[in-house]
Amino acid sequence: MKAILALLLCSSAAWPQIRVVAMPSQSRLVDFRIVFLTGAAYDSADKPGLASLTAALLAGGGTREMSYKQLLDAMYPMAASVSVQVDKEMITFRGSTDIQNLEKYYALFRSMLLNPGWREDDLRRIKDRSINYLRVGLRESNEEELAKEVLYQTIYAGRPYGHYNGGTVSSLQSMTMGDLRRFYESEFTQNNLVIGIGGGYPAGFPERVKKDFEALPKGAPAARPAPAPKTVGSPRAVLIEKQTRSVAISFGTTLDVKRGDPDYPALLVAQSYLGQHRTSGGRLYTRMRELRGLNYGDYAYIEYFPQGMFRFEPEPNLAREQQIFQIWIRPVPPPAAHFGLRLALFELDKLIKDGLTPEDFERTRSFLTKNVNLLMKTRQAALGYAIDSLYYGIPEYGSYIRKSLAKLTVKDVNEAIQRRLRTDDIRIVAVAQNCEELKKKLLSNALSPMTYNSPKPEDLTEEDKIVERFRIGIKPESVEIVPVATMFE
Repeated sequence: MKAILALLLCSSAAWPQIRVVAMPSQSRLVDFRIVFLTGAAYDSADKPGLASLTAALLAGGGTREMSYKQLLDAMYPMAASVSVQVDKEMITFRGSTDIQNLEKYYALFRSMLLNPGWREDDLRRIKDRSINYLRVGLRESNEEELAKEVLYQTIYAGRPYGHYNGGTVSSLQSMTMGDLRRFYESEFTQNNLVIGIGGGYPAGFPERVKKDFEALPKGAPAARPAPAPKTVGSPRAVLIEKQTRSVAISFGTTLDVKRGDPDYPALLVAQSYLGQHRTSGGRLYTRMRELRGLNYGDYAYIEYFPQGMFRFEPEPNLAREQQIFQIWIRPVPPPAAHFGLRLALFELDKLIKDGLTPEDFERTRSFLTKNVNLLMKTRQAALGYAIDSLYYGIPEYGSYIRKSLAKLTVKDVNEAIQRRLRTDDIRIVAVAQNCEELKKKLLSNALSPMTYNSPKPEDLTEEDKIVERFRIGIKPESVEIVPVATMFE
């Protein structure tokens, strides 16, 4: 690991046009992680989704010499593939192969990125798949992910982060092969490239890969986009009208903190205490699910975490110049939606005012110190985190977190919470049926008493009486109802 860290620091300081992160081992597998420091934040204003569609065509189309079917047939005996992930400032192509098939696999992988086929039939197929995902996979089948993505879109409206990575149906329909080729030529450059390679590759192999990718244009250094979200100083809500039996809720606010910033480790502790993803130890989970049985789970985030219902750990290479603070309330029954929203805000407000106790701090810090190892349990993930550390200009992520946590105090955490977290500028997104009724409840500040199927402790019911009156303070002009059919259209 020390050798890897030295390479990262050297690369970051020298900042060569192509940066290489190498992780040699005795494994028979060789892992690739080819990352371009560009993405949806660099889409043309009139073409949201351009980066995503371009990357999807590279990973899911043919090369100059081979059709897409021929590529699949060639990779099938190797049990190999190439996948792609597109975010605001990173496009990541990844794959793995046995050392026995390294030369064959790398030749295909290299050709996909350096010599794409640009076939119209591939573009039509990938467009159809992308549009189908927007209309069916996201809009119709996944209320939770829909609410989370609309939250980001709401917070960053009109700014480089202000559209969904996958774009809109109308934008995708209008894109031409010329649009994709121009984006490829301007953004897929040596200056934007980080090559990650791990495993039992032969000596000199990373250098050979770097030499091959020098076929890309050098490109001019580009300034990272400044998201600069708008703050409005009062709560706002977007209610998405949909025929659904439950209510999915996400809410959050701007957070100008990222890895490497002084407050990042403290806010990591606050996030984990409030609601570590897919764990049962968080404050929200305990108060909302375990004690009240409101829903499946409730979690908090200080970094983008897409597809959270399918993953237990975050995917690397989602590095961003700016993040948001977000709470995810997994769907609640409609009668409990107003109370559930109030309860989550009540707990956030309580955290800001009271902070963590020394006992809560020590327990959470201990958990995070151990948990960081799980995030990099695979070499693919370790490569991804190493590339992220290069992006943020920090040491190797595991040592960065452990050393930062060791120096942290409960006072540091509580002061960071008060500096960085707020409820007066909260943005709320809910996917629900009968949104007019929910809107009336929010605007009137009507009581939202809870009823249970079994008796609850007196201290809990007394707290409910406070929560059912908790004032969110939304103004009529700050609530918007949007039909689900119009989202990402």
